[in-house]
Amino acid sequence: MAVSGKRDYYDVLAVPKNASKDNIKNSYRKLALQYHPDRNKSPGAEERFKEISEAYAVLSDDDKRAQYDQFGHAGIDSKYSQEDIFRGVDFDEILRGFGFGGFNSIFGSTFGFGMQRESPKGRDVQVAVDVSLEDVSKGVVRDIELDRMEKCDVCHGSGAQPGTNVRTCPQCNGAGQVQRVQSAGFARLVRVETCSRCSGTGRIVETPCRNCRGSGLVQKHRTFNVKIPAGIEDGYDLRLGGGGEEKRGGAGPGDLYVMVRVSPHPTFKRSGSDLLSEVGVSFPKAALGTTVNIPTIDGRAELKIPSGTQNGTVFKLRGKGLPEMNGWGKGDQFVKINIGTPRNLNSRQKKLLEELDRELSS
Repeated sequence: MAVSGKRDYYDVLAVPKNASKDNIKNSYRKLALQYHPDRNKSPGAEERFKEISEAYAVLSDDDKRAQYDQFGHAGIDSKYSQEDIFRGVDFDEILRGFGFGGFNSIFGSTFGFGMQRESPKGRDVQVAVDVSLEDVSKGVVRDIELDRMEKCDVCHGSGAQPGTNVRTCPQCNGAGQVQRVQSAGFARLVRVETCSRCSGTGRIVETPCRNCRGSGLVQKHRTFNVKIPAGIEDGYDLRLGGGGEEKRGGAGPGDLYVMVRVSPHPTFKRSGSDLLSEVGVSFPKAALGTTVNIPTIDGRAELKIPSGTQNGTVFKLRGKGLPEMNGWGKGDQFVKINIGTPRNLNSRQKKLLEELDRELSS
């Protein structure tokens, strides 16, 4: 039973109650892309984004989902605070491919709180690469070039000129973070923020490095060799660990996420691993039967059209679709028959059709 006018979480995400975690995640990803405040400025979009995010936070967690399945919204609202509901959910992993802000920037502004400590690693980097349907059919390797921030070779990321002193930050005592406590009724919300004085490094540099001007970082141009697997879906993110940027005082670089964009094809439409195409056949050939040579993603193939084939008939070419990503086998190609009606008939052609019509009608 819903409380406070809340809708059923499964209805919010448009998934059945027995939906798998992958189905729940995919549904949330689609809805988040549609209603994200950075993309959708229409009235009500932000509230809808909050609603679907809360539903995902509950249904993606085994314990919270079991509690909800047994007691409904009452079971969640009585046991978890708003912050507890979202704790431990990696929204960054889902939303980073959209080019939006990270978890803290999104939910800090939308919900009014942040739950995660800043990552000890550097910033993740997102890039997009366009591939053709032919690339998807066989797989392809692409070089991704980007400029990223890396540790300075002179000061090794400390930001201090070699041979000079570095002291502990007095504001955070070397932790790089400070806590902010906010009271909200009977609750106390604790925020962990980056120390403003040392920018999260925990140290104060007295003599900045001349090479990086005290930042500890320099920009370098890098090329990454990315293997795009056959059968990949449009919008899929490929993760290259350590391909992102470094940060001063960090525990290594972030990751590089390559979002694959599959370009529309002039001949084929895609449905998972299946391909859809159309072929035109004249009325006489459809009536008498024929064989047509049609394009496939791998070349060309012959398709037998039986006599009497009707307009809109769909034939299946087994195994002529796309490979299953990370799986076995291939999809099929479905070919729709479009029978053309002749135009601008001369008198002889009209007479022949009239005779045929009389014979068929008798």
